[in-house]
Amino acid sequence: MYNGAMRKFLYLTVFVSGLTSLAIEMAASRLLGNYFGASNLIWASIIGLILIYLTVGYFLGGRWADRSPRYETFFKILSWSGLLIGLVPLASRPVLRIAAQAFDQIQLGGMIGAFIAVLILFSIPITLLGTASPFAIRLSLLDTRQAGSIAGRIYAISTLGSFVGTFLPVLLTIPLIGTYRTFVAFGLLLLIVALIGLGRVAGLRAVLPLAWMPILLIVLGILGTRGSDKNTTGMIYEGESAYNYIMVQEIEQYRLLRLNEGQGVHSVYHPTVVDYKGPWEQVSVAPFFNPAPYDINKVERIAIVGMAAGTAARQATLIYGPDVQIDGFEIDPKIVAVGEQFFDMKQPNLHVFVEDGRVGLRNSPYRYQIISVDAYRPPYIPWHLTTQEFFQIIYDHLSDDGVMVINVGRTPNDRRMIDALAFTIQTVFPSVYVTDIPNSFNTMIFATRQPTRPENLAQNQAALLALNPPCHPLLTDTLAVTLANLQPTPTQGTLFTDDKASVEWLTNSMVIDFFLSGSLEETLQ
Repeated sequence: MYNGAMRKFLYLTVFVSGLTSLAIEMAASRLLGNYFGASNLIWASIIGLILIYLTVGYFLGGRWADRSPRYETFFKILSWSGLLIGLVPLASRPVLRIAAQAFDQIQLGGMIGAFIAVLILFSIPITLLGTASPFAIRLSLLDTRQAGSIAGRIYAISTLGSFVGTFLPVLLTIPLIGTYRTFVAFGLLLLIVALIGLGRVAGLRAVLPLAWMPILLIVLGILGTRGSDKNTTGMIYEGESAYNYIMVQEIEQYRLLRLNEGQGVHSVYHPTVVDYKGPWEQVSVAPFFNPAPYDINKVERIAIVGMAAGTAARQATLIYGPDVQIDGFEIDPKIVAVGEQFFDMKQPNLHVFVEDGRVGLRNSPYRYQIISVDAYRPPYIPWHLTTQEFFQIIYDHLSDDGVMVINVGRTPNDRRMIDALAFTIQTVFPSVYVTDIPNSFNTMIFATRQPTRPENLAQNQAALLALNPPCHPLLTDTLAVTLANLQPTPTQGTLFTDDKASVEWLTNSMVIDFFLSGSLEETLQ
């Protein structure tokens, strides 16, 4: 029978076990999100399978504890769990590289196979971790009359540890030491606690055969992994923040900002080319839905929600001149640093605010001629940037001739998200227009604060072409693209509000339908 000090150490071990379980769950989402994205389907798969592994661990832990109710057995189980947790990212790396290649080539079978293989790697360490609570209850149970209070105490301590483990990876370890070393750090923490406990109950002789375990994890933590996480052509930078895996790719002098699984290009830079045929140029077109002739000099201030590495801001400065003031809202400070380092995001007229775009815009004292919203984390747009209440904030921060422009994702044959957003926006703005970006899955929705007519755009194009001296050709070229790809404005759709915005549900449905319909293969042909 062990004394009260050992009982307290048992509680500490349970706390660390709970902490590790949630920390690994959060780190697993980042490990897999770098390759498969951060969709709700990925999250559901990770959480669901980890819960299954823990369930198996609870069941086995109870039976194991009844057969061998010894502290030595308990601490040895957790020692192996800690070691295997630390080895997960190393073992998964070859598989994840295959997944990255499959994603680049849109090979669905390879992506699914790699995803399942990596989740299986978690099965043994998480199952072993799941044995902790029932085993600890069995070891603590000296009087059956105290069974309820002991079980409650053990699960309360474990849950408190899980609470702490939810925040540590996101706020501390992943931004500071990366995903790989986060696994190593929490695995090592659990391993050291388990070995100390083993030493206390069985002596140094019992610990020595397992002493190689922490040494191995410490060496792996110091050395890290050789090479980059992804074997992507032209990669010149990769890093992690609290929000994203960040990669910069350079191909024929074009620099591309890719986040997480890398399917979306969030910013582009080229030292001499300024027209990238994407959604960024469309931001500068927005005011020309106003009655013609619209004076280009009236654009004095622009807000960009979801600035990324500043492509739209750089283009707007070229079109409207260096005196136009641009407020860029970007929630990820590391993306801002990457933009300054690799994308020439150094315009003196650009004012960067590192905060959530809705909060930043709501607190802004200014009114803008253009407000751009482009905050996608493929395939999702943050739900709080899609609601009637958010669009009212935008409306209130536009000048009388102000125009909002929002970038919306779609699939070739599914425009439900466009319909829903356009319908929601029409409950706030008097005039709404839709244009598709050629050769992409992007659609731009424009909304004017004052009532306007679609023919205004063509009339403004003619007025701009007649200017002497001429305006920047990037503006007139983009206007031509906008005009040529105007679509009918939807009049029906789902209304998104702060109380009910089914963005994730709608996006999940679109993604599943896209894959099941065979549209992916048709798109690639």
